[in-house]
Amino acid sequence: MLDLRPSKIRVAIVGASGYAGAELVAILAAHPWVEVVALYGSSRKAEEGAPTVADLFPRLEGLGVGELRIEPFDAAAAIAAGLDAIFLATPHELSHEVARTLVDAGIVVLDLSAAFRLSDRETFAKNYGFEHAHPELLSEAVYGLAEFNAQRIRSARLIAVPGCYPTAAILAIRPLVESRLVDAARPAIVDAVSGVSGAGRKAEVRSLFCEVSMQAYGVFRHRHRPEIVEHAGLPTIFTPHLGAYDRGILATVHLELKPGVSESAARIAFESCYAERAFVRILKPGRWPSIAAVERTNHCDIGIAVEGSHIIIESAIDNLVKGAAGQAVQCMNIRFGLDETVGFLPAPSVVATGDEA
Repeated sequence: MLDLRPSKIRVAIVGASGYAGAELVAILAAHPWVEVVALYGSSRKAEEGAPTVADLFPRLEGLGVGELRIEPFDAAAAIAAGLDAIFLATPHELSHEVARTLVDAGIVVLDLSAAFRLSDRETFAKNYGFEHAHPELLSEAVYGLAEFNAQRIRSARLIAVPGCYPTAAILAIRPLVESRLVDAARPAIVDAVSGVSGAGRKAEVRSLFCEVSMQAYGVFRHRHRPEIVEHAGLPTIFTPHLGAYDRGILATVHLELKPGVSESAARIAFESCYAERAFVRILKPGRWPSIAAVERTNHCDIGIAVEGSHIIIESAIDNLVKGAAGQAVQCMNIRFGLDETVGFLPAPSVVATGDEA
């Protein structure tokens, strides 16, 4: 772990033209301990006209980084820039290709792709379509779910930022697994809905305004499933859905409790697990998470209910913040000795309703 220093943490973002990359720019531009040194595209090809980040995302105008141009990625140039950390909001293939060079140069790598989330090479190849050439980094990479891995993150050279669906699912499952309150022989059933931003900024027919509909996809074969299984610690049946909205994930998790486990015991497991974690909120009985309550925040809201031996856990996150950019910055804070909440703005004010007047 690095000590706090009077100088700022010098960072670059690769993939700044994508949704997660732009979210990183917005969060890091407001971070009091960060200097954004360079922005790169998610390939080595220049963006047409070398646009500024504000050209692509006008909301970033005036944040102090809006005039930075998105340059083609060059590892040598990034290393020469004297970076402390680099964020890879890139395709899995590019992260896989460049991480070794960046780590060897002494730069802390925070990878938002799935290139280093799985520990098994065969499982990786089966789900991502290519052989992993750096098994030593699969072993070294720290899975960046800060609520469980903060101690390892503090000394990590390579942090594999969790996927959006796995974040929502694992935070809902793991407290019960660690407390040994669930029947480990029964699979977790996870049904989750994501906004279309989860598909990225690339043009796809299913992401077009007139095509968006509520529908399941990747049934039994979504590549986030093995990530959930490995890091939640339970066999999992996972069904993702595309929702007709822009951002946010709502996950419904079904688990079988061991005989005699009460709702009170399950609730205590969640509350004790997350008692000192700033970004996970356990809702009171009868209250349920909503995407609106977590949108544009780094929070995960969790609600639970028990009937007999069956427990239902609902979790909600913003897929671009807690499910991507925010979680990466949370990990960066921990890695560089800062409080994990530094740089996150408070949630926006709500519009008062009649019963609040």
